[in-house]
Amino acid sequence: MTDALPWSEARARARAAAPEARPERVPLSAALGRILAESLATAIPLPHFASAAMDGWAVRGPAPWRVQGRDEGVRALGPGEAVEIVTGAVIPDGADAVLRAEAGHVVGDVLEPVGAIGLDDVRGRRHIRPAGAEAAAGDALLEAGAILTPPRIALAAATGVNDLPVARRPRVALVLTGDEVVEEGVPRAGQVRDSFRVALPATLEALGAEVVATRRVGDDERMTRRALLDDDVDLVVTTGGSGRSSADHVRAALAAEGAGLIVPCMATRPAGPTLLARASDRLVLGLPGNPLAAMLGLVTLGAPLLAAWTGTPEPTRTVTAGTDLPGRAGSTGLVPATLAGASTAWTAWTAWTASTAATPADSASGPGAGPGTHPLPGLVAVPVAHVGSGMLRGLAVADVVVVVPPAGVDAGTPVQALALPWTT
Repeated sequence: MTDALPWSEARARARAAAPEARPERVPLSAALGRILAESLATAIPLPHFASAAMDGWAVRGPAPWRVQGRDEGVRALGPGEAVEIVTGAVIPDGADAVLRAEAGHVVGDVLEPVGAIGLDDVRGRRHIRPAGAEAAAGDALLEAGAILTPPRIALAAATGVNDLPVARRPRVALVLTGDEVVEEGVPRAGQVRDSFRVALPATLEALGAEVVATRRVGDDERMTRRALLDDDVDLVVTTGGSGRSSADHVRAALAAEGAGLIVPCMATRPAGPTLLARASDRLVLGLPGNPLAAMLGLVTLGAPLLAAWTGTPEPTRTVTAGTDLPGRAGSTGLVPATLAGASTAWTAWTAWTASTAATPADSASGPGAGPGTHPLPGLVAVPVAHVGSGMLRGLAVADVVVVVPPAGVDAGTPVQALALPWTT
């Protein structure tokens, strides 16, 4: 294919094609995994009042103290006074310390400290959590672009907000083509079981998209053309029909709609027929019909597109080739591989894929040469078996996809690796 783009250029075009991320507000209950669109500053101090860090008594001045009762209704203490208090309760005005329950003794209404522990509590002015100890009003707590994890959502809740601005997820329609595809049961000779309907929605959602429609069409240009525009979406992802044979209709349907090809195809093996186009008010990502080729096409073009679209990092790192990886003139190899070597390999890998500091690192000069790459010592990539374009067995056990330049890679040398969406 003379119009095939080099791997790095194809990915760069995919990134550049992404619209600017648009924000929307969602309740905290729906914020998990979303990308914060604006920095979060707290409008109140955290904590917003001084509170007890232990059960016991709030006391003022030196011992002994006259106990005023429980903390309910006691808003201030005079010298020599104490009030029973529980963890988290408001510290009365004037209190100097909290004497722990196990470090005090009450006879009648007179409280005395017990031993050195009690004296230390009072002299050290201990067990009071002052207002603003965690953050002052106006402090920035989370930066825009942060992935909203459970602790980050809990922190936002502590500031008193009920919802958060997040990057809107691109709305995606799947258009699955092919007369030979069956959706259930054991396929007969000449048929194949649909693996995309179950795999692609989860993969796209892991990449930050929201799949809102799925359509199945046969090998028919008119039906394919209609399916590309039927749904109110931002992105259409097609499977099959992206090649140039008489049975492939995606390209013809796009041409009939006046679509412009952003990536006509890629100089990669597999996933070469993968395309990216702009049609009307949407983008179209055309994936090959072979399962492995389709998934690697999605990792190659869909991942950078959706990362740029949602404002998330797309982690790429260099690892060590565990064996010679032969190249192929004029083509970049995409090789599923497992990670071996250091006992902490998987921990290290997942740590950097979760980091918001990760940046794209494609480079036309070769794997690992981009400014955003970071080598991971001890991580060795070993190619898996069963990686024909129509196979999924190898990808099912892979940890990463190794990017092999046309010149190949010698064992023991650095090589670029892409994270798989379901391992990050």
